[in-house]
Amino acid sequence: MMIRAGMAMTITMGGLAFVPNIYWLIFLRLLNGVFAGFVPNATALIASQVPKEKSGSALGTLSTGVVAGTLTGPFIGGFIAELFGIRTVFLLVGSFLFLAAILTICFIKEDFQPVAKEKAIPTKELFTSVKYPYLLLNLFLTSFVIQFSAQSIGPILALYVRDLGQTENLLFVSGLIVSSMGFSSMMSAGVMGKLGDKVGNHRLLVVAQFYSVIIYLLCANASSPLQLGLYRFLFGLGTGALIPGVNALLSKMTPKSGISRVFAFNQVFFYLGGVVGPMAGSAVAGQFGYHAVFYATSLCVAFSCLFNLLQFRTLLKVKEI
Repeated sequence: MMIRAGMAMTITMGGLAFVPNIYWLIFLRLLNGVFAGFVPNATALIASQVPKEKSGSALGTLSTGVVAGTLTGPFIGGFIAELFGIRTVFLLVGSFLFLAAILTICFIKEDFQPVAKEKAIPTKELFTSVKYPYLLLNLFLTSFVIQFSAQSIGPILALYVRDLGQTENLLFVSGLIVSSMGFSSMMSAGVMGKLGDKVGNHRLLVVAQFYSVIIYLLCANASSPLQLGLYRFLFGLGTGALIPGVNALLSKMTPKSGISRVFAFNQVFFYLGGVVGPMAGSAVAGQFGYHAVFYATSLCVAFSCLFNLLQFRTLLKVKEI
């Protein structure tokens, strides 16, 4: 699946350099969405191959790589577009994706044994065979809340920075504030993954959500762009325990034969949060102001944290679940 995604995106992203009009651009972007999925499949592969006791560390390392690419990609893309034009950027992206597919073919080995169709576990039975079935939907909803809260801030961040008094170089300062969270998340993801393996990913997840609530409240009461940037940097230090923590818990709970399906459902909830979050954030900002978005987001995360605390209440005494 990783090879399929890499090769398909090589064509769809590289092909954007040759589109003659907007209709072909939309068509190739739609195709790219259909065939994308390299990172989710990489997550499922790591979860199925790495020893359970080291899954947090491994998934945290993957998260570090994803964040690093997210941070450096726009910068490098903008720089190349300025020098050589936008179409060159798409050719370069296609080349990188082709390289990723070749590296996957040559260097990644998977201990995979195809399951006969008649022996495949139905999805309903898979969910009931999970170690703690009642936690499965809870973790899916946690992924939704994590992405929902992260994306609800995006549409209003630059406006909020301006509201805090920044008038010159607004976009640049807003970009720095966004990047500050990414850099701290990149630094902490691997460390948080190892810490989760030591103390328990479920424990660390609850603590990280409580920490997020506090940071969102601080962001709502920031008095300057510098203060907001500092809070966003501190927030990033805790995000390394969120999505990698959920992924590690899913990998430890799920039978190996069903990991891909469980992670696929988790990605649906994650992406759904990315769709609903910006719309909800914009609606709240339009009705109640920019500060209210942070308060509302902190309330959503607080509810999720409380629900997780109730769900994990009998498991907090043990390190592994």
